[in-house]
Amino acid sequence: MNRTAAAGADEDLRWMAAALNLGSRALGLTAPNPAVGAILVKNGVVVGRGATAPGGRPHAERIAIERAGAAAAGATLYVTLEPCSHFGVSPPCADAIIEAGVARVVSAMDDPNPLVGGQGHARLRAAGITVTVGPGAAQARRDHLGHILRVTAGRPCVTLKLAETADGFASGAAHDARLRITGPIADLRVQMMRSMHEAIMVGAGTALADDPALTVRLPGAGLKPLRVVLDTHLRLPERSRLAATARDVPTLAIAGPDAPEEAARRLADLGVSIARAGLDAEGRVDLWQALRALSARGITRIFSEGGPHVAARLIALGLADEVLIITAERPLGRCGVPALSEEARAALAGGSRYRLEETLAYGPDTMRAWRRAE
Repeated sequence: MNRTAAAGADEDLRWMAAALNLGSRALGLTAPNPAVGAILVKNGVVVGRGATAPGGRPHAERIAIERAGAAAAGATLYVTLEPCSHFGVSPPCADAIIEAGVARVVSAMDDPNPLVGGQGHARLRAAGITVTVGPGAAQARRDHLGHILRVTAGRPCVTLKLAETADGFASGAAHDARLRITGPIADLRVQMMRSMHEAIMVGAGTALADDPALTVRLPGAGLKPLRVVLDTHLRLPERSRLAATARDVPTLAIAGPDAPEEAARRLADLGVSIARAGLDAEGRVDLWQALRALSARGITRIFSEGGPHVAARLIALGLADEVLIITAERPLGRCGVPALSEEARAALAGGSRYRLEETLAYGPDTMRAWRRAE
């Protein structure tokens, strides 16, 4: 690569990084559509930019083009996912790009959606627009993983978060008071991560033991991700915070086929939605079926705080796409409930199924992030 070409490639990466940053701000808000970022650049100046709007419409490209107006003609469009080429709720973005007179499109990756699948790029090229695909692809794949898995595997992506004491426990013994494991900095980071997902999921054991609210507590956020309880036998108490606030914050209990109808009716009367799923070999709600049911509801990104048992199952099945373990500075110092089973820890440590990619300090707490190996 000569010096001029290298400089052009660096320029593409710089602008794509900006588009990815813009799109990431919409994570958790755009389902069932991906959170795309788009920037129009002309003579080194941004003339228009956009991110997928809440609810998924309008698309990022259309917002950027509308803001650029006539300045879009002859500009370069940096977009984090291939522009759509099919008629859905709105006309194809590829057509809007052509009509605006955009000269070049730099796209981070092809869209694996069979309705697009390279056709958007092909339509742009057929119209005489120069198309470059690939800058920023690794980050784009991480940001769009929920969309990718929904259209290829029929499930959302899952971020698994666990908090543990320095000696590896998620809670104390059965009758101990609930532990406050992590500090305020880590807690705030968890709130931010919740806000970047469309659903927050726990198991029935966590719902019973901790009585969590599972809400986003950020100033001015106003976000209400779907709260999901994997509750095989519908044991969620009517006086629990999840059930008592279900009319204000969307709440879904996924039960087994034989869960009592009376319990379902009582929870439904409080505003809890009920879904049924088959059972796995151990008699618990089948996680594959649960995730597919959530995907059918338009969910693309799930934040699982489901406790040790759900965590171990997600890891064993390869359904945890990212595993975040926040370890506190202080040990429990006595017997408690391990945050992860030995098998799950071995899967993370082995290096073949999961790879440790990041270690961050949040005050006295340490967060390690593993991603599922492709």
